[in-house]
Amino acid sequence: MGAEGENAQHSSRIMVSWVIGGLLIGVSLLGFRFALPKNKKKKRPIRVYMDGCFDMMHYGHCNALRQARALGDQLVVGVVSDAEITVNKGPPVTPLNERMIMVSAVKWVDEVIPDAPYAITEDFMRKLFDEYNIDYIIHGDDPCILPDGTDAYALAKKVGRYKQIKRTEGVSSTDIVGRMLLCVRERSTGDSHNHSSLQRQFSHGHSHKSEDGGSGSGTRISHFLPTSRRIVQFSNGKGPGPDARIIYIDGAFDLFHAGHVEILRLARGLGDFLLVGIHTDQTVRYLSIFVILSLRYFVQIEEHTVLMNLHERSLSVLACRYADEVIIGAPWEVSKDMITTFNISLVVHGTVAEDNDFQKEKRNPYAVPISMGIFKLLESPLDITTSTIIRRIVSNHEAYQVLLVF
Repeated sequence: MGAEGENAQHSSRIMVSWVIGGLLIGVSLLGFRFALPKNKKKKRPIRVYMDGCFDMMHYGHCNALRQARALGDQLVVGVVSDAEITVNKGPPVTPLNERMIMVSAVKWVDEVIPDAPYAITEDFMRKLFDEYNIDYIIHGDDPCILPDGTDAYALAKKVGRYKQIKRTEGVSSTDIVGRMLLCVRERSTGDSHNHSSLQRQFSHGHSHKSEDGGSGSGTRISHFLPTSRRIVQFSNGKGPGPDARIIYIDGAFDLFHAGHVEILRLARGLGDFLLVGIHTDQTVRYLSIFVILSLRYFVQIEEHTVLMNLHERSLSVLACRYADEVIIGAPWEVSKDMITTFNISLVVHGTVAEDNDFQKEKRNPYAVPISMGIFKLLESPLDITTSTIIRRIVSNHEAYQVLLVF
């Protein structure tokens, strides 16, 4: 074989090397391409809708919203208008603006729609699907029947966009009204016997089940049984950071209302972590005196029995997005040991509260933080107390009495 043949063989070997090398590079690049994370189209969040009156909002409402939020990625809540509630259920105790504050403050709520209709019409349902991108409409397993006897959620069920959650047993707005309504059937304010009876029945309320076994003369008491699982469900699950500025506020927080929410919001804005002390039932009974006046009734409660017990009140506060942690059964006096244990930077109190005579008392519960220069009195945004809510109910007793089933 001559030089010409050798050159041909050499050229062939070079060509084969190039081909093999090209194949190897191509396979490598192909493998690298598949190894890279794919640019997947971002999945749209599942948006769920739940509506309600949310009148005299309580931990049962909050638990319903918690369950609804678990069925999607974003929870949109419709708050029914005052006019719609009046037509379908009677006048609301709390007006729309207060109910909006309450619902917006629940930590599982992402968006709120005001003036929602009581019944979901076809037009409103289409608006939910098209404008608010709602995937499912949520309601509890208790029936919601309209005055004409139809199901308020029939349309959502018909199109297959309805999901159901379990109702929280043991509490309802009607039940709470029943705890405080003062047995308004007793009309005479001059009858000392009736007056005494009003005191007893307001302190505990009416009930289907009475303490003395009777059907009408007994008292309504809370039978709420707290569990560690329920408390964990409502808790944030994380504590303050090592350098966090911890704010402390305490109180009864009975009938948790918009005034409570707004003072917690202000307090939370002063630091990184808000610790809320919930007083015991015994402390609240000892400190609270309610004098309630209405056009036709006079009732003075010498010793107020709390309407919501300690654990009910604790859950209501825990559900609020501004509260990071609660002390269940906090002491009335804020001690030096307590401040050190919880690394409290500032103790605050609102200007509007049931027990705002603390500065005049010999035993000021905030004497220690005041002496340490870490106490601040906050101007309350709303002039609402638990007594405010009670007065509203008493002044509209006839309308609310129709709603109660004894």
